[in-house]
Amino acid sequence: MTDDRHDDSNGEPDATTTDARERRSSVDGGGENDGDRDRDTDTGEERDGTDSEDHDGDDGGSMRPGDMMLAHPTKEVWVQYAVISLGVWLLASVPALSYESTLMTWSTVATGLVLIALAGLTIYRESGYANYANGFVGLWLVFSPIVFAAPTAAAYANNTLVGVMVITFTVLIVMRSEMDGPTIPPGWSYNPSTGAQRAPLIALGIFGFFASWYMAAFQLGYIESVWDPLYNPGTEGVLTSQVSKAFPVSDAGLGAVAYSVEALMGFMGDRRRWRTMPWMVAFFGVVVIPLGFVQVLLVIMQPIMVGTWCTLCLLSAFGMLWMISLTVDEVVAMGQYVVRLMRQGDSLWTAFWMGGTIPEDEAGVDETETRPIGNSSISEPFWGVSIPWTLLGAMALGVWLMLSPTLFGTTGFMADSSHLVGSLVVSFTVIATAEPARAVRFLNIPLAVWIVVAPWLFTGVPTVAAINAVIAGALILILSVPRGPITDRYGGWERYATSETVDRLNPLSS
Repeated sequence: MTDDRHDDSNGEPDATTTDARERRSSVDGGGENDGDRDRDTDTGEERDGTDSEDHDGDDGGSMRPGDMMLAHPTKEVWVQYAVISLGVWLLASVPALSYESTLMTWSTVATGLVLIALAGLTIYRESGYANYANGFVGLWLVFSPIVFAAPTAAAYANNTLVGVMVITFTVLIVMRSEMDGPTIPPGWSYNPSTGAQRAPLIALGIFGFFASWYMAAFQLGYIESVWDPLYNPGTEGVLTSQVSKAFPVSDAGLGAVAYSVEALMGFMGDRRRWRTMPWMVAFFGVVVIPLGFVQVLLVIMQPIMVGTWCTLCLLSAFGMLWMISLTVDEVVAMGQYVVRLMRQGDSLWTAFWMGGTIPEDEAGVDETETRPIGNSSISEPFWGVSIPWTLLGAMALGVWLMLSPTLFGTTGFMADSSHLVGSLVVSFTVIATAEPARAVRFLNIPLAVWIVVAPWLFTGVPTVAAINAVIAGALILILSVPRGPITDRYGGWERYATSETVDRLNPLSS
């Protein structure tokens, strides 16, 4: 992740304001009119990236970002020697640490040799592909301890840490160079790819990694118990349940791998990565949004399928919901840019893997139309996220529903329904705090209808619990209709994400 202290509007060194201090106060349309596209079609020669002189230049000249990223590893030769050292370390550490697993021993030795060979190819054949292939080798190192159920904690830690270091050297460091061109997406009021924007994602990813790593240590037998301050021994019950045993490998270990990838991808690329690395932003979005929500669903199902909660699982799932909310804006910016390139004549394949640039005069921020946002940059990591009182109220009601079986003594299907639906209300509401994903709040409406109807479908529901459900469901439905304020601009996406047509019919809308 590169230094973000420079001005995000045009990247000029003489600018007196930074992207942490200013955002555009008004943006015209979506920044993608026909005239803009016509001007961009004249830059096809700049996007080819085939000129050998450009290849040799320090800044890549007119090379496309994808070509520049292939050239970077050949200019960072010292990185390859670091990778070779890590390969040698693997060869030496296997006998020293006594892996106690024949398969894992041979896998680690072979991996060390492959690291050395690919790093050598990068140096002597100047192959950028060989360097990035080593990135996948590093990913295998992170994954291998749970595949082979590493018998010792030393083997698990060694492979994981070396794998993370390999990915850092072969991917993060060689992609750290600043690209040319504007940093703000057309029609946007801020840059969703700055270091400050990614900082909360990285922090949540690191927390999730250590929490999952700790639980994986219990599943693999390295420790005898797991700390759980609220539901003890709930965490142990979840980790040893039939649901966990249904996975072919440690499910906590899988979570650790996913979180490590998310944290590393948070560091990847510079503040222009929404247009220079569409493939990376897309993969990051897939790992965080759909796969992350699957993890949240598994945690939500714990009281139903296992009969208890897990404190660390709940904290990780709640953090994942905020990761989803904080990731949506960058994915939207990337998607808009890929569509823009395709309208200019690029194929989806070329646009997705190679990225591109935009003219300076089409950047989303105009220095003459900025507004101060205070002297502190504390709020910058959360640009694109807002919490209207309506969503906050819906969130509180979701938590109340989760607690209602204990408070009102409901059991059976009604209790399971309250746990499940309350958790889903919280989940959808947190995701809807992302302004580009504000329309997700409408998913609470069918849930609210179910909350009202459910007490009359199940037998044995106490009257007070039924009344509580009807009131809570009605309030959730009412609170899920208003859109709430939209602070920023998203290149025209806000008119789709917020369902303005429906909002105009809402009598409670401001």
